[in-house]
Amino acid sequence: MTHAPSRRPARPVHPVRSGALPAHLHARAAALAALRGVFDAGTPLDAGLAGRPEWAAMDVRDRAFARALAAAVIRQPGALDAAVGAMLDRPLPDTALRARLALRCGAAELLILSTPPHAAVDAWVELMGASPESAGFRKLSNAVLRRVAEKGAAVFNRADPLGDLPDWLAARWSEAWGPNAARAMAAARSGPPPLDLTARHEADPARIAAEIGGKVLPTGTIRREAIGLVEDIAGYPGGDWWVQDAAAALPARLLNVRRGETVADLCAAPGGKTLQLAATGADVTAVELNARRLKRVEANLARARLSARLVAADAADWRPDAPLDAVLLDAPCTATGTLRRRPDAAWSKREEDVRSLARIQARLLDAAFAMLKPGGRLVFCTCSLEREEGEDHIPAFLFRTPGAALDPVGPEEFPGLADAIAPEGWVRTRPDMWADAGGLDGFFIARIVRTA
Repeated sequence: MTHAPSRRPARPVHPVRSGALPAHLHARAAALAALRGVFDAGTPLDAGLAGRPEWAAMDVRDRAFARALAAAVIRQPGALDAAVGAMLDRPLPDTALRARLALRCGAAELLILSTPPHAAVDAWVELMGASPESAGFRKLSNAVLRRVAEKGAAVFNRADPLGDLPDWLAARWSEAWGPNAARAMAAARSGPPPLDLTARHEADPARIAAEIGGKVLPTGTIRREAIGLVEDIAGYPGGDWWVQDAAAALPARLLNVRRGETVADLCAAPGGKTLQLAATGADVTAVELNARRLKRVEANLARARLSARLVAADAADWRPDAPLDAVLLDAPCTATGTLRRRPDAAWSKREEDVRSLARIQARLLDAAFAMLKPGGRLVFCTCSLEREEGEDHIPAFLFRTPGAALDPVGPEEFPGLADAIAPEGWVRTRPDMWADAGGLDGFFIARIVRTA
């Protein structure tokens, strides 16, 4: 297993000025610096990359390479360390953080991105020598990376997938789901995910799939393996579809909203579920605490030519003018179910975050139910694999809430995913489901009705 970051550098950092490096090293230097932020301070990858001085001057191709490299390292740090460690005569000292990260990056280029060995080795040897912090490991890096290129693949491929997770998360998954399932989940999030799209109600998913070289999954999501630049995909300008993981599209579908119904989408950003609800012809209010993220919802609605009322507010305090027919609550969580798409999220969270976010979720769940009219329905979901943020909520909520009843999900509502329906009637998707088709995010979903 991989130790969680200390959030403090092991020794003073000696930055490398981007102007001091040749242009062909800028993408790698940006990735290396961003990775240090991810592992040492829990900084989101995109924020770390965008904050680099060389980022603004890099072209689209170099930016894509930097992000792909950094994401590859974040997804499989344990396996990369194993491959590098097998080629070392003795471990690097604990203080050699930059050298260790540079060797991870070099190994990732060789073993994951399939960069030609001479190009990867030469670049990382040069970068190793570009900072006083790692210059003493320059010759070592040359020898080690050449060995990795020759015989590192075998060690890398047999590494335990759980070793790619922070220790606390690997231990939790093993305890909650069993070692075999935990390893399958960890392995499922170790590679880049496919692109998933949700089509507008009146659009034909089969037609869109044929146009973009994808396929239609049993639940209606359109999937294609190559992501590329989303804005260049057919149908984007006209709003025929929006990007949304297959699992993330399920909660709104299970709410079964009809034209003319009054609906609230709580914690709405980035807006995929809001678009799904608005496309039914319902009267939708999207509530989001973060005003900047609400702007993204607004932009997505405009592109899809859909409308909803937008409210910047804390969903726990906001109340509708009149009781609602339906509420969708996608509560804030640790997002451990989305590590296929956001691998850095594992390093920005701590185990104590599970408990603190569970308290927020319980408060939001109570508030969401209070918005319903008699006979109204609520779908509660989180994109977490932690039971405290999913399964544990429902028995406690039903016990404390008169007039609340679980509305079990039936297999006919979940084509191709019947194994995601728990005996209790709620839903648990995991990254290792649909593994042969590219997997899906981990979600917990429960549907509740107000009986009185």
